[in-house]
Parts: sequence; C-alpha cells; structure tokens
Amino acid sequence: MSWWFAPCAFVLAFLLSLYLTPLLRQVALRAGVVDRPDGKLKKQAAPVPYLGGLAVFLAYLLSLGLFAQFDRQVLAVLLAGTLSLLVGLIDDLGALTPLPKLLGLGVAVFALLRAGVLVELVRLPFTLHWILAVFWLLLVANAVNLVDVMDGLAPGLSALAALGMGVVAFFTGQTLLAILAASLAGGLVGFLPANLAPARMYLGDAGSLSVGLTLGALALAVRWSEVSPAGFLAPLAFLALPLSEVAYVTLLRARQGIPFWKGSPDHFALRWRALRGGDVQGTVGRCFLVALVFVGVGVSLALTTFFEVSLGAFLGVWLVWALWLLRLSFVPVKS
Repeated sequence: MSWWFAPCAFVLAFLLSLYLTPLLRQVALRAGVVDRPDGKLKKQAAPVPYLGGLAVFLAYLLSLGLFAQFDRQVLAVLLAGTLSLLVGLIDDLGALTPLPKLLGLGVAVFALLRAGVLVELVRLPFTLHWILAVFWLLLVANAVNLVDVMDGLAPGLSALAALGMGVVAFFTGQTLLAILAASLAGGLVGFLPANLAPARMYLGDAGSLSVGLTLGALALAVRWSEVSPAGFLAPLAFLALPLSEVAYVTLLRARQGIPFWKGSPDHFALRWRALRGGDVQGTVGRCFLVALVFVGVGVSLALTTFFEVSLGAFLGVWLVWALWLLRLSFVPVKS
C-alpha cells in the first residue's frame, strides 16, 4: 500500500460523510428517529434526528473499501464496529435495557479478541491480556458514549484521537492501521458541521458506541513502542478527555449517592459551560484545545526517542487537567 492512501482515505470519508449526513437526517425525520426534549437533561429547542453515527460509519466503511486491504484483524475491527453500531441503533429506538446492551457489546468485543486484538504487555499472563482487553474496549466505547453530552463534543474529540493514532501509525510504517484511523477521522470531521451548536443531527448511541469501540480497537492494534518505550502511554493521551469523563462522572455521582449508570448533569463539559454562562461553542472549543494538547503529547510520546521529556509533559498535562476537573466539580449545575 502506498503512503498516500491514508490522506486520500481521510478526504474520501470526509466527503462521503458530508454527503450522507443530510440524506440520513431526512430519513431520520421521516421515520421519527429523533431525540425529543424532556426539559431535564434534554433541553434542545426542538427534536433533533439521530442516525449521525450511521453516516459516519458508512463513510468510514466505504472509504476503507477503496483503500484498505482486508486481513483478519481489519475484518474483526469492522465486524465489531458493525455489531456495536447495530446495538446502538436498537438502543436509539428505545428498545434496549442496559443488560442486553452490554451483552451486545460483549459479542463485538469477543470478535476482536478472537482476531488477536489484545493488550500487548508481554510480561503478563495470556489470560490477563484478555481481561485487560475486554476492560479497555468496553471502557472506551462507554467513555465516548458518556462524553456525548454537548453539541459537537464527542465527534470532535473522537476525530482528534483518531488523527493522533493515524499519525503514529503512519510514521511507524503501519499503513493499514493509518488508513483505518484516517477513514474514521474523515467520517467524523465530515459529520461535525451538522453536530456543532445548534446541532441539526446527533451522533446517537449507534455512533458513539461504534466510534468508541473502533478507537479502542485501534489503540490495541497499533504497535506504540516502535520508536519510544513510553509509546504505550499514547492512547491515554489521545483519549484523555473521554476517559477522564468516566472517572469524573462516576466519582461525582458516587458523592451524591447516585448510581454511575443513572443520568445526571455531572459531566465536566456541562459544568464548564455553566462556568462560562451557558456558552456551548466556547466550551466545546476549549475542550478541543485541551484535547489537541493531549494529542500533541501522545504523538511525542510515541515518535520521539527522548521519551523522558515527553513523559514529563504527559504527566504535567494530566496533572493540570485533573486540577481543572477538581475546580469544575465545585461549579453548580442545574438538573
């Protein structure tokens, strides 16, 4: 495969997503697949159609069909993404309870494990590799789903994470994985204009779960330590905001005696928006800037031989972000 396949895959997925998003928006409106305001957590002015995730995934899939070679691992990533997309679509229609949803994601995760997409920590027993891989994949899938609380936030953060992974894969000669990451990023960037405030279309559970699981799979598939021994930490930088959202929401809900799976406004983006007087665009823009800093640190961790400096930057940025999240935890938000 030629090096230019990855940037071309990004451009094609971007254009396809731009084209498919308005078409699927009309389909969602006609079929009544919309998110209706409830005056509580859902405060949009009017019903907003779902199916944005379907536009992203179709653009991603069609781009891969032209530029990628389908080996066992790639097919497993696509199968897992498709299964999680279907689980999310059913959930968007309001037909799934948490347990069947988790079981459906479990089948998708099992497909990845059977293909050998495992945590590459050679000193661990093989069984522990499986356990860590299951935990990681479910964590990332639900992290992207959980951070999807504000117009443009989840697709933007996911696109930045995919671009970071694609850059590392590209410059370490992992061209096929670079194409996968570039195609996913292109589909997300093409969808982003329709999702920015005020959103005309939502990613939906179908989109957030399939994108999250695909990002988690890519993070396991890429060989991070080709250049730097600290490269294995790069995914923790690329996915820093979604991962920190899981810990943040869990801790804040536990503090209030609320089960972590129950809905509440205890998301860092909602508290940041409250601090800024309700400015959605400004809040999302600042989240993107933070994520971009993390992506830069992640790329540096994986691609520079002087990893001590990058490791110090990684720890420093995480410390600053943790302190900012602590500050936000004292910002009141309305239920």
